[in-house]
Order: sequence, then structure tokens, then C-alpha cells
Amino acid sequence: MSTPQLSKQPAAGGADAVPLLELRDLHVFYGAIEALKGVNLTVGEGEVVALLGANGAGKSTTLKTASGMLSPRTGEVLLRGERIDGIASHELVKFAMGHVPEGRRVFARMSVLENLRMGAYRLRRPDPDDLDRVFTLFPRLADRRRQLAGTLSGGEQQMLAIGRALMGKPELLLLDEPSMGLAPLIVQQIFEILREINEQGTTLLLVEQNAAQALQLADRGYVLETGQVVMSDQAGALLSDPRVRAAYLGESGEH
Repeated sequence: MSTPQLSKQPAAGGADAVPLLELRDLHVFYGAIEALKGVNLTVGEGEVVALLGANGAGKSTTLKTASGMLSPRTGEVLLRGERIDGIASHELVKFAMGHVPEGRRVFARMSVLENLRMGAYRLRRPDPDDLDRVFTLFPRLADRRRQLAGTLSGGEQQMLAIGRALMGKPELLLLDEPSMGLAPLIVQQIFEILREINEQGTTLLLVEQNAAQALQLADRGYVLETGQVVMSDQAGALLSDPRVRAAYLGESGEH
């Protein structure tokens, strides 16, 4: 079977513009277990879209399927209106999609600088402007550029994972639990930087258990339960919805 070819030309703007990313009726299995049960989701160019849900709801599976790490049994993944579910994840990097996985996954025995250069592997050589951008966003990484990644703090490793993805010049960045295990002050810093990254033109699809932080950053959101989308709305509407507040913000819903 030949590898699908994907246009690198952006979709036209306007109300009827094709979504940057679209997931259509995704059914994804781990063996006999159905992890996604007909997920539908869109991400428009320039948006921040949050994907919320409890552990095991299918959030990471959704990102992995979108980025080609998993293949759906049925359903479609489209980038700018063209199917990409037949394209391997390492090939999708060429089409300006980046994925920051859960758990950071930095190369522990390589330096910060070497990790960042690995993020630009699809390019013939790293662009110095991209490196400068990462160091401007994350000054700590500039200070630790020669340090082994495995010796960084958890927050610094998360910064490195995001910076490494940015070195590939992504137009769409998928982020899986960027706040996991981090101190509140570091979480705040990470989300401020994600806002800046979006304002610089990168579209974000964000999986995050910190619902309040995610919805304050996002334009829109989806809620997954047991592999199905059960709610979708503008971020502000979800943030004020009593069901979301009870389930993800620890509120009882009683007044």
C-alpha cells in the first residue's frame, strides 16, 4: 500500500475553512478493548482546544491516534481536509505536527542542546532562529544547555520536551498532560508559555487534568468519558458548567 501524500498548503480562511485537524468517528482498540468509541473532534487553525476527562477516558489515545502513533480500526484523521491516518508518526512531523508526550520522554543521557537538535531532525540543519526562540521562551534551558537532560528537574524536563517539539516548526502541537507532577508555580509558568506559543501562531490541542488551567487557556473544549465525547462547548461555557465543575474542579454543585 502506498503512503498517502499530503499537501503542505494551508487551507483558506473564513467561516467555511477546513479545520486544521479533524477526527471523524474514531474507533481505536487495544486488543479486544475498545478505547475510543466514535470520537469526533475538530481543531481550527490558531485555536487552543482542551481535551478533558478522568484517567482512562481515552485522552492520550486520542492524541496518539491523531499523531499516527496508533491506527484506528475505523474512522478518519484529517489534516487540512486530507486523510493522514495511513501516515506513520515520524512522517507526520514533516507536515508540521508536533507531539509532546505524557511523561516528557526526554533523552536523559543527552544534553539539553542535543535534545533540542533532535527535535529538528526533519530539517537538514537546526535553524538558529528556532533555537533562539526556544531559549527566549525557556531561559532556564539556555542556562542549562550543556547539562544532561536526565539531571534536570521535572519542570525543566517539561520545558525541554515542549522546546524540542517546537524545534520541528509545528503548526499544530499536541500536548499530553504538560502539568503532571509539577509544582503550582511551575504549572503557571508552563501555561503562560503555552499561551505565548499560541499567540505566536501555533495551534494547540491540549490534554490536561488541570481543567481550570486548561479551560482558562483554551478557546473550546471537549470532555471524554470511557472513550466517548460527552460534552463540547466554548471554554468559558464548560468552565461555568456545574457538571464540569463538579467532576473536574472538585465542587459539589450545591449552593
